[in-house]
Amino acid sequence: MTVTLTDTARQYIALFEDETGATARDCIVLGEDDEKRVIFVVKPGEMGQAIGPGGEHVRNVEDQLGADVELVEDADEPDRFVVNALAPAEVRHVTISENDDTVAYAEVAQQDTGVAIGANGRNIEAAKLLVARHFEVDDIQLT
Repeated sequence: MTVTLTDTARQYIALFEDETGATARDCIVLGEDDEKRVIFVVKPGEMGQAIGPGGEHVRNVEDQLGADVELVEDADEPDRFVVNALAPAEVRHVTISENDDTVAYAEVAQQDTGVAIGANGRNIEAAKLLVARHFEVDDIQLT
Protein backbone atom coordinates (compact mmCIF):
# COMPACT_ATOMS: atom_id res chain seq x y z
CA MET A 1 0.00 0.00 0.00
CA THR A 2 1.13 3.53 -0.69
CA VAL A 3 1.28 5.82 2.33
CA THR A 4 0.69 9.51 1.67
CA LEU A 5 2.60 11.92 3.90
CA THR A 6 1.69 15.49 4.74
CA ASP A 7 4.31 18.21 4.42
CA THR A 8 4.50 18.34 8.22
CA ALA A 9 5.05 14.57 8.40
CA ARG A 10 7.86 14.85 5.84
CA GLN A 11 9.53 17.57 7.92
CA TYR A 12 9.17 15.50 11.09
CA ILE A 13 10.65 12.44 9.38
CA ALA A 14 13.65 14.46 8.21
CA LEU A 15 14.22 15.75 11.75
CA PHE A 16 13.76 12.25 13.21
CA GLU A 17 16.20 10.65 10.78
CA ASP A 18 18.80 13.40 11.29
CA GLU A 19 18.54 13.08 15.07
CA THR A 20 18.44 9.28 15.34
CA GLY A 21 20.13 7.90 12.22
CA ALA A 22 17.19 5.47 11.94
CA THR A 23 14.83 5.24 8.96
CA ALA A 24 11.21 6.33 9.44
CA ARG A 25 8.77 4.85 6.94
CA ASP A 26 5.73 6.78 8.14
CA CYS A 27 4.74 9.55 10.51
CA ILE A 28 1.34 10.52 11.84
CA VAL A 29 0.52 13.49 14.03
CA LEU A 30 -2.37 13.10 16.45
CA GLY A 31 -3.93 15.62 18.81
CA GLU A 32 -3.01 19.25 19.33
CA ASP A 33 -0.90 21.40 21.65
CA ASP A 34 -0.52 19.70 25.07
CA GLU A 35 -2.03 16.44 23.77
CA LYS A 36 0.08 16.27 20.59
CA ARG A 37 1.53 12.85 19.74
CA VAL A 38 3.81 12.00 16.85
CA ILE A 39 4.07 8.34 15.87
CA PHE A 40 6.93 7.17 13.67
CA VAL A 41 6.96 3.80 11.92
CA VAL A 42 10.58 2.68 12.05
CA LYS A 43 12.36 0.33 9.65
CA PRO A 44 12.64 -3.21 11.08
CA GLY A 45 15.82 -3.74 13.06
CA GLU A 46 16.39 -0.03 13.71
CA MET A 47 14.35 0.45 16.91
CA GLY A 48 17.41 0.46 19.18
CA GLN A 49 19.08 3.09 17.02
CA ALA A 50 15.87 5.14 16.96
CA ILE A 51 15.48 5.03 20.74
CA GLY A 52 19.14 5.71 21.47
CA PRO A 53 21.08 5.06 24.66
CA GLY A 54 18.71 5.39 27.59
CA GLY A 55 16.04 6.84 25.26
CA GLU A 56 18.22 9.85 24.45
CA HIS A 57 17.29 10.07 20.76
CA VAL A 58 13.55 9.93 21.39
CA ARG A 59 13.81 12.58 24.12
CA ASN A 60 15.75 14.88 21.80
CA VAL A 61 13.11 14.51 19.07
CA GLU A 62 10.33 15.12 21.63
CA ASP A 63 12.06 18.30 22.79
CA GLN A 64 12.44 19.58 19.23
CA LEU A 65 8.85 18.75 18.25
CA GLY A 66 7.25 19.76 21.54
CA ALA A 67 5.24 16.53 21.45
CA ASP A 68 5.19 12.99 22.81
CA VAL A 69 6.94 10.66 20.37
CA GLU A 70 5.98 7.01 19.95
CA LEU A 71 7.70 4.41 17.81
CA VAL A 72 6.24 1.40 16.00
CA GLU A 73 8.46 -1.09 14.22
CA ASP A 74 7.37 -1.76 10.64
CA ALA A 75 6.64 -5.29 9.44
CA ASP A 76 6.00 -7.02 6.12
CA GLU A 77 2.95 -8.93 7.34
CA PRO A 78 -0.23 -7.36 8.77
CA ASP A 79 -0.41 -9.70 11.77
CA ARG A 80 3.15 -8.80 12.85
CA PHE A 81 2.42 -5.10 12.27
CA VAL A 82 -0.64 -5.32 14.56
CA VAL A 83 1.56 -6.86 17.29
CA ASN A 84 4.07 -4.03 16.90
CA ALA A 85 1.38 -1.32 16.83
CA LEU A 86 -0.14 -2.58 20.09
CA ALA A 87 3.21 -2.82 21.93
CA PRO A 88 4.02 -2.77 24.79
CA ALA A 89 0.86 -4.85 25.33
CA GLU A 90 1.51 -8.59 25.17
CA VAL A 91 -0.24 -9.82 22.03
CA ARG A 92 -0.35 -13.60 22.00
CA HIS A 93 -1.82 -14.14 18.55
CA VAL A 94 -3.36 -12.21 15.65
CA THR A 95 -5.86 -13.66 13.18
CA ILE A 96 -6.80 -11.74 10.05
CA SER A 97 -10.38 -12.37 8.89
CA GLU A 98 -11.34 -11.30 5.38
CA ASN A 99 -15.11 -11.17 4.94
CA ASP A 100 -16.97 -7.98 3.99
CA ASP A 101 -14.37 -6.08 6.04
CA THR A 102 -10.86 -7.18 6.87
CA VAL A 103 -10.53 -7.42 10.64
CA ALA A 104 -7.47 -8.24 12.73
CA TYR A 105 -8.45 -10.15 15.88
CA ALA A 106 -5.67 -9.64 18.43
CA GLU A 107 -5.52 -11.95 21.43
CA VAL A 108 -4.10 -9.76 24.19
CA ALA A 109 -3.00 -10.95 27.64
CA GLN A 110 -5.80 -10.07 30.07
CA GLN A 111 -3.53 -7.91 32.23
CA ASP A 112 -2.50 -5.91 29.13
CA THR A 113 -5.96 -5.14 27.74
CA GLY A 114 -5.87 -1.66 29.30
CA VAL A 115 -2.43 -1.00 27.81
CA ALA A 116 -3.63 -2.06 24.35
CA ILE A 117 -6.68 0.21 24.60
CA GLY A 118 -4.96 3.16 26.29
CA ALA A 119 -6.54 6.15 27.98
CA ASN A 120 -9.77 7.05 26.17
CA GLY A 121 -8.92 4.45 23.50
CA ARG A 122 -5.92 6.37 22.20
CA ASN A 123 -3.62 3.34 21.73
CA ILE A 124 -6.09 1.11 19.91
CA GLU A 125 -7.24 4.00 17.71
CA ALA A 126 -3.65 4.81 16.71
CA ALA A 127 -3.01 1.12 15.96
CA LYS A 128 -6.16 0.98 13.80
CA LEU A 129 -5.10 4.09 11.89
CA LEU A 130 -1.59 2.75 11.28
CA VAL A 131 -2.66 -0.72 10.18
CA ALA A 132 -5.22 0.79 7.79
CA ARG A 133 -2.48 3.01 6.30
CA HIS A 134 -0.06 0.12 5.76
CA PHE A 135 -2.34 -2.84 5.03
CA GLU A 136 -5.89 -3.28 3.85
CA VAL A 137 -7.18 -3.95 7.38
CA ASP A 138 -10.37 -2.12 8.34
CA ASP A 139 -10.43 -2.77 12.09
CA ILE A 140 -8.64 -4.33 15.04
CA GLN A 141 -10.67 -6.21 17.65
CA LEU A 142 -9.17 -7.32 20.96
CA THR A 143 -10.00 -10.83 22.14
